[in-house]
Amino acid sequence: MKRIYMDHSATTPLDPQVLQAMLPFFSEKFGNASSLHSFGLEAKEALEDSRERVAKLLGADPEEIVFTSGGTESDNLALKGIARRNRGLGRHIITTQMEHPAILETCRKLGKEGFEVTYLPVTSQGLVEPAALEAAIRPDTILISVMHANNEVGTIQPIEEIGRIAAERDIYLHSDAVQSVGKIATDVNALGVDLLSLSAHKLYGPKGVGALYIRRGTKIESIVQGGGHERGLRSGTENIPGIVGLGRAAELCRERMNADGQKLTELSARLAGEVLEKIKDAWVNGSMKRRLPGSFNFGFKYVEGESLLLFLDSKGIAVSTGSACSSHKLEPSHVLLSLGLKPEECHGSLRITMGRSNTEEEVDYVASCIVEAVDRFRGISALGRD
Repeated sequence: MKRIYMDHSATTPLDPQVLQAMLPFFSEKFGNASSLHSFGLEAKEALEDSRERVAKLLGADPEEIVFTSGGTESDNLALKGIARRNRGLGRHIITTQMEHPAILETCRKLGKEGFEVTYLPVTSQGLVEPAALEAAIRPDTILISVMHANNEVGTIQPIEEIGRIAAERDIYLHSDAVQSVGKIATDVNALGVDLLSLSAHKLYGPKGVGALYIRRGTKIESIVQGGGHERGLRSGTENIPGIVGLGRAAELCRERMNADGQKLTELSARLAGEVLEKIKDAWVNGSMKRRLPGSFNFGFKYVEGESLLLFLDSKGIAVSTGSACSSHKLEPSHVLLSLGLKPEECHGSLRITMGRSNTEEEVDYVASCIVEAVDRFRGISALGRD
């Protein structure tokens, strides 16, 4: 049975070219980048070359890139580092109700340290209203954190407008861009962000490595103490193979972004057309216009999303019902609840996120299987019968 992967928001397959770039650094090029001999200098050169490649993808300067273990650590460093370093200026933070747990849990932790957090609601389309954000700003607001694109519904937030508001008020702006980097343009200057998080395994790179962009002049402190690596902001021997993989993945994204985006947009239209045309009481969660290419979160009445997922898996299709980070939880998705959906509507969701290798034939097969699954499960449900 052919296997079809359509869960790219959870993780992406490692690009073969990325693997080839990494392999030497697991074997003959094994040096510590802090060592002064030739082995160390070789590793240091690879480290800085990768830093430059990531910076180019973001329109940043290389010295503004700090390597981390992934998106979660980057988010923690951004929020905790800014809050603790600037607590003398204020203790108010603004974020949204639909952020990733890496943001929400970090904000809860900061709340226990004496910071106050405002959790902005979003519209039924999953979008932050800039006017509402501006109204929430207080004299003691020191940080705003709004994700660039949502991991469950794929909606893209108006970060540029939020960036202008933050700049006018001299407030730091962080964006969790783990889902958007490599898929759409994420130029840090165009977005107006001071900090931006990314993760390699979301853009065809390896797991266990990420980065945080920190604009020059940003006052931030480390949350990990040690030997002073990464300009003292992230101590610990650098994961050179992973960082090399991230650098090569970033380079490939720069080369392929436009072509990949166009292809995924076309596949998305094909999939949505098939599903929405052939299934009654079905809809797309989040904005149809402001969304990542290839990303859909469908809602179906009278059907459990978990049942759909298991049926599709039996057909060789990998999708999800929400965020991979909370896939074992029984509670309704906090993201879908923030859109105003009822709990039973949240449980009828199915997240499909396509990638570079997906084809029209796969989209047609997946759509037909979804139609078959919904018809089958509605047929045995009293609620789904006419």
